[in-house]
Amino acid sequence: MKKSIITVVGKDTVGIIARVCTYLADNRINILDISQTIVQGYFNMMMIVDTSAAEKEYGRCADELEELGNRIGVQIKMQREDIFNSMHRI
Repeated sequence: MKKSIITVVGKDTVGIIARVCTYLADNRINILDISQTIVQGYFNMMMIVDTSAAEKEYGRCADELEELGNRIGVQIKMQREDIFNSMHRI
């Protein structure tokens, strides 16, 4: 299994989850865990996904998610689990 962390942050609008999840489903990226909150109009979502069945290269998926975020007015970042864990170690 190839796990990655996806974060989505920005002003809350209708359809953010739907657009992100549609992209993931269309690209055979499976959601393993998801958490989302809205605080005073700001949307925050974190997902753990499995990219092992994805047909596109990892970098291309990360770039396309970032582009999707730009189109819908949020910031979307995807990082491999091992890199994410290394960056957040104390």
